[in-house]
Amino acid sequence: MSKKINYSELIKETLILTVAVAVIAAAVFFFLVPSHASVSSISGLGIVLSNFIPIPLSAITMILNVLLLIIGFFTCGKEFGIKTVYTSIMLPLFLGLFEFIFPENTSMTGSQELDVLCYILVVSIGLSILFNRNASSGGLDIVAKIMNKYLHMELGKAMSLSGMCVALSAALVYDKKTVVLSILGTYFNGIILDHFIFNHNIKRRVCIITEKEEELRQFILNDLHSGATIYESIGAYNMQKRNEIITIVDKSEYQKLMNYMSHEDPLAFITVYNVSDMRYQPKR
Repeated sequence: MSKKINYSELIKETLILTVAVAVIAAAVFFFLVPSHASVSSISGLGIVLSNFIPIPLSAITMILNVLLLIIGFFTCGKEFGIKTVYTSIMLPLFLGLFEFIFPENTSMTGSQELDVLCYILVVSIGLSILFNRNASSGGLDIVAKIMNKYLHMELGKAMSLSGMCVALSAALVYDKKTVVLSILGTYFNGIILDHFIFNHNIKRRVCIITEKEEELRQFILNDLHSGATIYESIGAYNMQKRNEIITIVDKSEYQKLMNYMSHEDPLAFITVYNVSDMRYQPKR
């Protein structure tokens, strides 16, 4: 039996992807293009190639995206491939739209350094939205996604590594200052991208030893609707056996849990760790 399509979810997903691509296209057109830098993107490589090939940036971006898209479709799964097909088509369309509306595009900041900084901040927002929806804008994002999947490399680091090759290509056209800005911009783009992605996915691993163990267990299961694991622990000072309850919660659940513990058992022993990646390996 075929799976029924949820059209409301499909429209919502399409809208989110479209907004994210529009943000990325705006970052490229209004900040990256005027800076002449080549920062960690296929659009950056397109900017360099546009100095040698007499066709618009939007057309160059489309050609490069199609080539990498074929690779991404077969390596990163059907869902990723379908979403990236859509975003890869929309990105050059948005760039073409901006080229038509603003034919005399110039720097909005009047500074090459500020243009690169603004590009990094704006494009990282768009990319983080796409990556968190299991999509990409195509191009080097596909390369980064492949490296993340098969080499277990953080997406920001993968973007920086793949983008360095593009950044160095600026040396073929521009001066030393632009090349340095391209390399630094690529490096910091990876850092900021990781920041946006991990802050979105961050959870907390909370370990609690309390006198009200049963009450806490019921609160986690019935109020937070979360799971927990109970370990037997032994205190080193008096060798007393106690149970330690461990649960993983998101930001809102963490606040509820801490408020509950402050009210019910302010003397409880609590340790908290940030968790950015959780994996479940099913039995075979």
